[in-house]
Amino acid sequence: MQNIRNFSIIAHIDHGKSTLADRMLEVTGTIEKRKMRDQVLDQMDIERERGITIKMQPVRMVYHANRAELSEVPDYILNLIDTPGHIDFSYEVSRALTAVEGAILLVDASQGVQAQTLSVLAMAREQKLVIIPVINKIDLPHADVEGTKEEIMKLLDCSEDEILAVSGKTGEGVEKLLEEIVKRIPPPEPSNVSGFQSLVFDFSYDTHRGVILYVRIFSGSAERLDKLIFASSKRVFGALDVGIFVPTELSKSQLSEGEIGYIVTGIKEQGVARIGDTITGASHPAPSLPGFGRPDPVVWASVYPENQPARTTDAVQSGGDHFHLLRQSLERLSLSDSSLSFEEETSGTLGRGFRCGFLGMLHLEVVTERLKREFGMQLIVATPTITYYILDNKDKRYAVYSAVYFPDEGTYKKAYEPWVDVTIITPNTYLGSIQKLFFEHEVESGDMENLSSDRVRVVGAMPLRELMRGFFDELKSASSGYASLSYVKKEEREADIVRMDMLINDEKIVAFSRVVARRRVEKEAEVATDKLEELIPKQMIEVKIQARALGRIIAARRKSAMRKDVTDYLYGGDITRKMKLREKQKKGKKKMQARGTVQIPQEAYLKMSKI
Repeated sequence: MQNIRNFSIIAHIDHGKSTLADRMLEVTGTIEKRKMRDQVLDQMDIERERGITIKMQPVRMVYHANRAELSEVPDYILNLIDTPGHIDFSYEVSRALTAVEGAILLVDASQGVQAQTLSVLAMAREQKLVIIPVINKIDLPHADVEGTKEEIMKLLDCSEDEILAVSGKTGEGVEKLLEEIVKRIPPPEPSNVSGFQSLVFDFSYDTHRGVILYVRIFSGSAERLDKLIFASSKRVFGALDVGIFVPTELSKSQLSEGEIGYIVTGIKEQGVARIGDTITGASHPAPSLPGFGRPDPVVWASVYPENQPARTTDAVQSGGDHFHLLRQSLERLSLSDSSLSFEEETSGTLGRGFRCGFLGMLHLEVVTERLKREFGMQLIVATPTITYYILDNKDKRYAVYSAVYFPDEGTYKKAYEPWVDVTIITPNTYLGSIQKLFFEHEVESGDMENLSSDRVRVVGAMPLRELMRGFFDELKSASSGYASLSYVKKEEREADIVRMDMLINDEKIVAFSRVVARRRVEKEAEVATDKLEELIPKQMIEVKIQARALGRIIAARRKSAMRKDVTDYLYGGDITRKMKLREKQKKGKKKMQARGTVQIPQEAYLKMSKI
């Protein structure tokens, strides 16, 4: 084990983790140059299109050290786990850090220390990992290497000599970084546990081979066809295959203590494999390792199949098929995204669907996009909401996960909502505009600390509801893209909020219901009705759009019906003939208005969920 080094790269989003990983793979010869591509560890199309990492990816590299003091060992095995940078996927980061002994803290030379840098650093320190500070993108013309070094020295209380400088784009400094990884990060500690013991830090699913476990071996070894057991579910299985990531799967004769690799289980049922579970030998089980619990969802949204039918007998069967297809898709997706949670629910207007829990708005976007691309689902996504807590008139407390179930005004005593502690790092120039943003989003400002001569860290507290109401996008606009944000959920506080329903031709559309601050209800109602008027195309009948809250209509819009001149083909003749045709058209329109329904396009649901 003395030649093994397990580590992760952690950083704020867009600081160059995946690009640096690409250069490491090149320098170590893990991937041939002719097969090399940008973001080679990002396996999903959506990751490559957006330029972000969504799912952690392990890879094994073999490095031959050139320095004399390191050349005692012929080759070093470097197990890297590339991690996401966006705060919505911090659960992926926390799981990856439990499988390694060290972490590269990457900081962009042109941006300096950012809010998420502090968040991932706290995770690494909690795991007591060895941290190697690295400045990336030193090749950029506007890189401020010296200023970034000062910020890192202040943050880590380290010397300047401990900070490395690299360019993930050109490869400058990468060889030196690999040497320092071997030198600074310790090898895995020998275990005193007898038998096989490994931690499941992630898994994926294959149609033919079932669940594929991503494991870190803490004790013993596992070979193909070994009988293994899940410590939690007590399910025994035979290992169909074991191997490592290079970064594609490569079968090996065995996985040994200190290594990171995969185990193919052949299990195709949901719920057997769990993140944080211990895999051990079936005949001589070892003690369970400390795992990690499921994360609490930050945002909830109801998801329905778009082509779920109206109220006919034949269509109900068809709609049931779409519903079961959506269930299967969510179950399959949850096998590769352990932070996704869902449960069945029924809406009177939208039929059967699922209430899904997400770790943030980006996580919601990614999941819905994957459902469309990977499973061909056409979806209706209701307006996202957070968890509220209601104290009713009988002093009974209960949780509300969907805006449509938020009680009517006057039917409860108090409502409570979660708050978050936020950390914002911004250039001093934008403090004024950010303070205005604080007022609009009910932020309570806290301490302020200068990180450098021109950058400041601001901490505060705000309702999670306001954070999800486009605060991050507005912060980027107010700071010209220079400010960064991280947050941590905290206590609940009493909230002055109301439910706002959207009515179309007097029918409540539950997907558009939302919970808003009482002080903003009039403005929210105007925005929502204007947006719906824009999104709903003209119909054969008149469309009446209303926003209702506080027991009354707050805002209303009307969209006139499509009209056709039924007398256009007539010429000359008696005027009474034209009058008869117009009267017949009028009666037909009246009947159509009485029993007609408004067709709402799918894009209306998607765009309304984002306003």
